[in-house]
Amino acid sequence: MFALRNLLAAAVIAMTTGCATGLNSSQESELAKHRANNMAIQEKSPGVAAGLGILPGGGSFYGRSYGYGVVNLLLWPISILWDPVSGYNAAESINYQATRAHVASLKRRDMDALDTRMATKEIDLERYTLEKRKVDDKYSSL
Repeated sequence: MFALRNLLAAAVIAMTTGCATGLNSSQESELAKHRANNMAIQEKSPGVAAGLGILPGGGSFYGRSYGYGVVNLLLWPISILWDPVSGYNAAESINYQATRAHVASLKRRDMDALDTRMATKEIDLERYTLEKRKVDDKYSSL
């Protein structure tokens, strides 16, 4: 009886500590925009992460949440209730962060090229300002 109560308490704690929280609506919109513009990076597959969540700790390990992976491994098969969702959310979060870094790198590259054109007097200040606005619009997150 005591072991069952401890197991249930551990399960409730694991479920309520938010193993891997999903993206907020702003982040989801930003990622969707980058996907629509073919600028998104997919390091992890959310579908694979959810599927691996059925295995003992699989979704958490795949989503780089190793501590939660161990907890979910110990709480398996009960962890099947939350680990697929946690794995999916972790994969989406990883993809979001990778995409943000990639887009920032692309913007930096374009701005460096624009700065070079300005420094070599290939373009004037007016043209630079117009081109900078285009770059900003291209890489704006929302």
